[in-house]
Amino acid sequence: MSATEYVVLVDEDGQEIGTAPKASVHGTETALHLAFSCHVYNTRGETLVTRRALDKQTWPGVWSNSFCGHPRPAEPVSDAVHRRAAEELGLQLRDVQLALPLFRYRAVDASGIVEYEICPVYTAVVDAEPRLNPREVADAQWVDPADLAVSLRATPWAFSPWLVLQADQLGIFDAPAPPATRWDRAS
Repeated sequence: MSATEYVVLVDEDGQEIGTAPKASVHGTETALHLAFSCHVYNTRGETLVTRRALDKQTWPGVWSNSFCGHPRPAEPVSDAVHRRAAEELGLQLRDVQLALPLFRYRAVDASGIVEYEICPVYTAVVDAEPRLNPREVADAQWVDPADLAVSLRATPWAFSPWLVLQADQLGIFDAPAPPATRWDRAS
């Protein structure tokens, strides 16, 4: 088996048009390719946000959704979701749901590297704590979706652009605001 990872290249309609080495598709002229994102929840209704490893090629050290990835050529996206949950977070998912089948985005990070993906978004539930793969994830935190919405509004630059876009489309911004703390209250 080759050590080179490949991604699936797609046209504007999402139809597969070929493959390319993963290392070659994230640059200043990134080709449109297939990816996925997953938002993991625990039984308390909290969502897992993760901080990308500092040596990631794109958005290093930035907080993001639970995990993302790329299906391998001929790999069903749902299988890739389960594979990456185990690889990045040591988690077995349940209640996996396709939440945003048509999500796509193009974003440029501070170094000029472009992410350009058709990226179906999934949600899932877990009953365990993550075991972080340090090559992928620097930190992780369970958060109330309403608290995440507050942070995304206040400091969107501290999060991956795809998380900010997905949160809006998933309705996370519609979550009830957390109660004011004594520091928030008007005098």
